[in-house]
Amino acid sequence: MTEKITIALAQMTQSVGDLAANADAMLEWRARAGGADLIVYPELQLIGYPPEDLVLKPALVDRANRELDRLAQATADGGPAMLVGTVVAAQGVLFNVVALLEGGAVTQIRQKRELPNYGTFDEKRLFAPGPLPAPIDFRGIRIGVPICEDIWFPFVTAHLKAEGAEILISPNGSPYEIDKDDRRINAVAGTRVRETGLPIAYLNRVGGQDELVFDGASFVMNADLSLAHRLPEWEEALVLTQWEKREGRWTCLPGACDVPDERPADIYHAMVLGLRDYVNRNRFPGVVLGLSGGLDSALSAAVAVDALGPERVWCVMMPSRFTGQESLDDAVECARLLGVRYDTIPIEPAVGAFDAMLADTFAGHPRDLTEENLQSRIRGVTLMALSNKFGHMLLTTGNKSEMSVGYATIYGDMAGGYSVLKDAYKTTVFDLSRWRNAHRPALGLGPAGPVMPERVITKPPTAELRENQKDEDSLPPYEVLDPILYGLVEEELSVEQLVARGFERETVARIERLLYVAEYKRRQSPPGVKLGTRNFGRDRRYPITSAFRSL
Repeated sequence: MTEKITIALAQMTQSVGDLAANADAMLEWRARAGGADLIVYPELQLIGYPPEDLVLKPALVDRANRELDRLAQATADGGPAMLVGTVVAAQGVLFNVVALLEGGAVTQIRQKRELPNYGTFDEKRLFAPGPLPAPIDFRGIRIGVPICEDIWFPFVTAHLKAEGAEILISPNGSPYEIDKDDRRINAVAGTRVRETGLPIAYLNRVGGQDELVFDGASFVMNADLSLAHRLPEWEEALVLTQWEKREGRWTCLPGACDVPDERPADIYHAMVLGLRDYVNRNRFPGVVLGLSGGLDSALSAAVAVDALGPERVWCVMMPSRFTGQESLDDAVECARLLGVRYDTIPIEPAVGAFDAMLADTFAGHPRDLTEENLQSRIRGVTLMALSNKFGHMLLTTGNKSEMSVGYATIYGDMAGGYSVLKDAYKTTVFDLSRWRNAHRPALGLGPAGPVMPERVITKPPTAELRENQKDEDSLPPYEVLDPILYGLVEEELSVEQLVARGFERETVARIERLLYVAEYKRRQSPPGVKLGTRNFGRDRRYPITSAFRSL
């Protein structure tokens, strides 16, 4: 009977749909795990996660089978066995599975039981649930393999325990959310360990995939709830964990435990990694964005520089007659601090042309929001022209507070390919900007020291689309607006519930109305990094046409 075992945990990134590259990477990591008995990979590592409807293509499933066979054949060399996440088809349905590869063959397969169907997850659309899983028999050890969501349900791990599991290994594809790391360790893994008395190795992936960012932070927790290992956040890592059986129970010997990011460093790193992988994997040479001299564009530019390096970021100031000298000066200084290319393209010639073109049709009607939006749309057209001509992806700069209440111009400042602030409320933008001015992020390719003038953070926010315009002319102060929005969006509270928290009824009712009527704009907005529990997109799916109001 085996009394010692070495299990390698491969905290990897992946490329959705590039099965050959994913398989090659797994073989490379296996070669680095010499001395291990078993190497474990994250959920659906061969396919990439989340695969969405791509996994419904029979050609992809066929290719997955071929690549899995190739991986299995590699284990004939006597090196580490492999526990690989993939997809298999049986009886006309698909299953999310892990396969044990050893001795040149696929020896055992276990299917995922619990399929998440909330927020960003829609696995019930794609997969059939498997039966309650039996442990895998590996070299005299019975290993329970609850796949991702399975570990959130006590009856799955209880069944594994009842079937004789001695160690739990949970391959995951768990996206980053604010405060989720604590929930994984304490509320989920810790609870399952207390219930079963079994140690658990929790393996997550890293990297960006469209709106999702995977933060890694894998760990091993022993039966006494102590952490034997904690892998770093935001980067790939391979660790060989040493296990011994003592007094009939398996224990992982202690190793390195990485220190997690504190708030808001974790949010900033999620933005950097999400943008980096989105731009690189879609093969853009860089990004272009409008730099207005305001806070949102300054922070977006800083994240872009940290993600891609200053040589791949192009900032453009597009002044109108309403643009103040302070904004011009602040934009120049932001560009200088970041070391990026900076160009100025005045929009007044285009504004004048549109005024002349529409003069007869608009005759007798006062200037209003229409003329303000024209300026934003002219800027959007200008930036898209640069994107088309030179290939840079247009990075939009709107925050979640603005997107919530429709304080954004569709086909104007909403135009673009990606947004790093899409899920960040304005108060979070302030926090992130202060943090970045005082810290250089571990993942950052940008400069040390401040990345924007302090005045950009402290001056009143404004769109500068009319004389003396300020955001608070039409919105409550962000210190009031953001808690209301958080209650309406993340917590799904009613107007009455928010009034009970001390907010003015009229203000909350107006914000709720603005939130609902702006749904059509958000449906046409670019993707952006998911940070919280209810990002605009797959997390929160509201009808555009709806008469419901909670008051």
